Amino acid sequence: MHTQNAEFSLSPKFFKLLQKIAKAGKNRDRAGFVAILSPRSFYNPLMVRFFALFAMLMLLPEVPAAWTQDAKGPSTSGPPTAERALNLAESGHCAEALPLLRRAIRQAANKDLKKRIGLDGVHCAMTHDAPYDSLDFLEVLTREFPRDPEVLYTTTHAFSDLSLRASQDLAREAPFSYQVHLLNAEALELQQKWDEAATEYHRILEVNPFLPGIHARLGRVLLAKPQPSETEVAEAKKNFEQELEIDPRNASAEYVLGELARQANDPSTAIRHYTRATRLDAGFAEAYLGLGMSLVADKRFADAIPPLETYEKLAPDSPTGHFQLALAYNGVGRKDDANREAALQRETAKNLEQLKRRVAIGLEQQKPPQ
Repeated sequence: MHTQNAEFSLSPKFFKLLQKIAKAGKNRDRAGFVAILSPRSFYNPLMVRFFALFAMLMLLPEVPAAWTQDAKGPSTSGPPTAERALNLAESGHCAEALPLLRRAIRQAANKDLKKRIGLDGVHCAMTHDAPYDSLDFLEVLTREFPRDPEVLYTTTHAFSDLSLRASQDLAREAPFSYQVHLLNAEALELQQKWDEAATEYHRILEVNPFLPGIHARLGRVLLAKPQPSETEVAEAKKNFEQELEIDPRNASAEYVLGELARQANDPSTAIRHYTRATRLDAGFAEAYLGLGMSLVADKRFADAIPPLETYEKLAPDSPTGHFQLALAYNGVGRKDDANREAALQRETAKNLEQLKRRVAIGLEQQKPPQ
């Protein structure tokens, strides 16, 4: 007869029970464990304790991560995939690192780790002939770190490099296409070389005079000169009118024609073009302002209030909008509203002047020393 302190031997019954417990643990069969651990299954209390502990371990879904950490404290490293990806990227093995980095940046919870992965991913993609792979990393970085200067700097260079590469591909693949002339014209506009840009647009129109957008671009270049002549203004106007014949839904062309009419003291024509621009683009703030100003100039104060109120909602910090709305309110006898808008005009003008002064000081401080 066995006593309570008697040890159990490695009998066939012992191994058979172990097999049952292992099977139940693999299947997460709790009912099976209850049956196995019933008092009838054992002849020794020590065996009961042993099998109970064994059963508990078998039921655990996984070993807690805290049990595997070093006794000195919690681990600060990222997941193994992230660490391996970063090691590969920072040792120059970008071809192997990029697939791992793409996976790791989606899984990383730590912000610093995610930023490091993203920056390494962009660097690898841009320097190892896989530039478009950088877009996955840029999407995460710009969303997660929208105000981070390091991320913004990297993003600026990445998109600049992508733009340059795409333009080189275009010039190589389709050197005689109108798109190449468009790129040249846009680059010349940035350099304020208005005559050269106009020449490029003329070349496009010689080949395809009905291409949407080109007449409007040519008209814009003609008006962008510091002091366009009357001939150039007339040619620009003609180009915007031709643009509307090709694309009647071009709100920008309608707006510019409205501006030209307002400057020529032709309020009825200006009102017509501005009104069309606002109907084509409900968010075109400057078109609402031009329409309101033209209606005020035409003494149609009641008609001017709705577009000016719309402009105020779209551009609440504009002193011009508050000033024009004050004139319209005053014209219909709404003195309190006019006084409120006049006060807002003074306040926004002051704020705008302070902002301009701060920008000027900032630019002055950034100048290199003489």
